[in-house]
Amino acid sequence: MQVNQLQSKPHFPILDGLRGIAALIVVVFHLCEAHATSHFDQLINHGYLAVDFFFVLSGFVIGYAYDDRWGKITVGDFFKRRLIRLQPMVIAGSIVGAACFYFQASNYWPMIAKTPVWEMLIVMVIGCTLIPIPKSMDIRGWQEMHPLDGPAWSLFFEYIGNILYALFVRKFSNTLLAILVFLCGAMLIHLTVTSPNGDIIGGWSIDPTQLYIGFTRLMYPFFSGLLLYRLVKPGKMKHGFLLSAILIVIVLAVPRIGGKENVWQNGLYDALNIIITFPIIVFIGASGELKGNFQKKICKFLGDISYPIYITHYPLIYIYTAWAKDNKVPLEEGLPLASMVFIAALALAYVSLKFYDEPVRAWLKKKVYMKGKQPTKV
Repeated sequence: MQVNQLQSKPHFPILDGLRGIAALIVVVFHLCEAHATSHFDQLINHGYLAVDFFFVLSGFVIGYAYDDRWGKITVGDFFKRRLIRLQPMVIAGSIVGAACFYFQASNYWPMIAKTPVWEMLIVMVIGCTLIPIPKSMDIRGWQEMHPLDGPAWSLFFEYIGNILYALFVRKFSNTLLAILVFLCGAMLIHLTVTSPNGDIIGGWSIDPTQLYIGFTRLMYPFFSGLLLYRLVKPGKMKHGFLLSAILIVIVLAVPRIGGKENVWQNGLYDALNIIITFPIIVFIGASGELKGNFQKKICKFLGDISYPIYITHYPLIYIYTAWAKDNKVPLEEGLPLASMVFIAALALAYVSLKFYDEPVRAWLKKKVYMKGKQPTKV
């Protein structure tokens, strides 16, 4: 059977909605981060765990979409599908980051004003490929692998997860996959409880420590999501959207745990949520039933907007952070402008979705898949 003859599988609409809720919390987390003095006084303190939740979701959905189709598609077909789904917005994020870059010039980021346009454009082009840049090419001062669009680091690891799945892990028996997940879970616990800051934050730089954090953050969540799909079939659950939405909001918004004296306690909180709570939330979301058009429309909107807002919001956050840090603005005074940035990020994501992402993906599908038939949606 040709790849273009595959029928699309229905989505899990609640999982789409949960992805959108987590993405919106990431925006709020980053806005609050501009006013924080350390990890310990950050409002919406555990918003960084949304990335790990995304990885669990990705593993589950990838298993659902492809595990039973490898007799019908090739590895190349799989990579084409994933590139069409993810790469257009990666390019958009890098371009938005370049357009906003010089508006972020500040005392907080003095390197920006000294960066020539040609150098910034080189970093933009590299960012469009998602290839990470070395620290020697840093143009901001945060040593990010994608200094124009920080969150792209997690897409880099998302691609690695997809590559590992397609080349190797899809062939694993459930027993071998469970062993892999167990070992990765042990690594995750060790990382979080021994972290100097007592959290799992990191993964966005090209150095051994940050790469270790990034791979650890990827491996357990992504492949535990795949194992969850293989072993536990969703049931039927009333109020699944409400319950899972409340749980994800609580987990990401909980204040810092343990304080400076017992940072390991916060690390343990991170590990337990990634290992236990997030798979439970995904199971509830996959098992939940939506009643009424309103909930269906909400979940669809949240799902549609989740990826665009995640990958395009941070250039606006850079601008807001520069203003807040330079002027030492407390959170309560920054709330009006922060609210405007949030709305602007939402609007930018929606415009990017409707006028760029959806049309570009539709065009690519017609070019790649003969007769214009649509590939599986993920």
